[in-house]
Amino acid sequence: MADEPKQPRPGRRMKIGRVRIGLSVVVQIVLILFLAAMVNSFAFKHYARWDFSRDQKYGLSDKTKRFLDTLKGKMRITVFFAPSTPITADVQNLLTEYQYAGKGKIDVEQIDPERNLSRAKELFDKYKVVTDESLLVLDYDGRNKTVKASEMADVDQSGMAFGEGPRIAAFKGEPAITSAMIDLVEGKKKTLGYVSGHKEPALSTPTSPITLLKTFIENENIKFQDLNLLDQPAIPADVNAVMIIGPQYDFAEREMKLLRDFWDKQGRILVLLDPAANTPRLRAFLDELGVKVNDDRLMVFLRTGIQELALTRDVQAHFLGDSPVTKRLADVRAIFVGGTSSLTLDPNRGRAANIRLEPLIQAEKGYFAETDYNTDNQIKLQADAQKAGDVPLTIAAAAEKGGSGDTRVQVNSSRLVAVSNATFVQDNAIMQDQAALDFVSGAVNWLLSREQLIGIAPKIPKPLTFSLDPEALRQLRWIILIFMPLIPAAIGTVVWWQRRV
Repeated sequence: MADEPKQPRPGRRMKIGRVRIGLSVVVQIVLILFLAAMVNSFAFKHYARWDFSRDQKYGLSDKTKRFLDTLKGKMRITVFFAPSTPITADVQNLLTEYQYAGKGKIDVEQIDPERNLSRAKELFDKYKVVTDESLLVLDYDGRNKTVKASEMADVDQSGMAFGEGPRIAAFKGEPAITSAMIDLVEGKKKTLGYVSGHKEPALSTPTSPITLLKTFIENENIKFQDLNLLDQPAIPADVNAVMIIGPQYDFAEREMKLLRDFWDKQGRILVLLDPAANTPRLRAFLDELGVKVNDDRLMVFLRTGIQELALTRDVQAHFLGDSPVTKRLADVRAIFVGGTSSLTLDPNRGRAANIRLEPLIQAEKGYFAETDYNTDNQIKLQADAQKAGDVPLTIAAAAEKGGSGDTRVQVNSSRLVAVSNATFVQDNAIMQDQAALDFVSGAVNWLLSREQLIGIAPKIPKPLTFSLDPEALRQLRWIILIFMPLIPAAIGTVVWWQRRV
């Protein structure tokens, strides 16, 4: 009997315990989680951002990036923007770019003032915010500055008459924010000399009627300096501009000489006149520049009933948008309480002295300039109103000597803003209408040459449009109606033929 072949003995299998398998799986999971955490940590600290959009709306300029590289401390930005503000999303996206370019030096806190009331009130009190407008507060090394929403965008409201909403014509968030940062980092506040000694409203007393105005201007990184011209041999060199609000007594000849010398040396002056005050020397100085303050009062008759008319001396006026002073307030209406006189601009005198004159504020239609303003004769006043017609009445104007008509060109010049009303900036008036704050802010910043503090162009939205000539439209019609339906039809035919075969 043939020997049966021997079966090979099976080899001994190595048994792996369940504990070792479980431990191996745990180690692998831990290693994977560790690697994932390391990759995420590295990517969080070292990443790059690119803006591939067509108009690069949020891309920062090289000037801003170079400035952010020079920051030595933390810049804290508190955002007080309501969701209904048209540029809220734009500002948030722009601040994200600032945080990225700042490399950890920019801290941003978002606060909705309509929901987080307690936090908003706490910071409003801390930074002395006196406006209801959406804004940013920049805080650096104990100094702070506000940037309002109206400073970050040009809004086109021309479509509102046709039922359309406001449209952002230009987004200026980067120049506004970067200029505010430069002001804070440099730490050099502009000095505004507040002229006193003629019974002007007190500046520093607790009962001052211009407390809100003072706080608002100081938030612009500007400091006030009390200026008594009788005590000075000349206006100090560190005074960048002079503010005169409602003097009740006239200036002395010596004081007027200091003002004229200051003007001739490229000085900047803001004058708010009380029409009831007798200040012939100050008015003569304005007349020399081509701005004549007329001896009249603006009035209007308002119909209160079917046959009843009421006379009011409070002037409703609108801001003109042709000047950088009032560009952001174009067509905005405001009330100028108290007495207001008209201004007459003399362009011939201005040209002779190389002074460019520009109206800033005009009364609404219906107002007339009454020279016999102390009379109570209603019949005479109504007759004067009918004779006046619809002549535009100017109540604020700007004068610039030696400047350039092109706003893109920076030229040293003398600048002046004159208003024939001094009560519209007092606290009781501002609490009713805050347009006065924006006007004074625009005037002061123009006087201080801050309208082009940095050369960063605004971002103008550019709609994407396609222009097709008739031939291209015919070709497009053939593509849509014939060739596009043929593609799935051809594919279906091929599939059907393969299955049939």
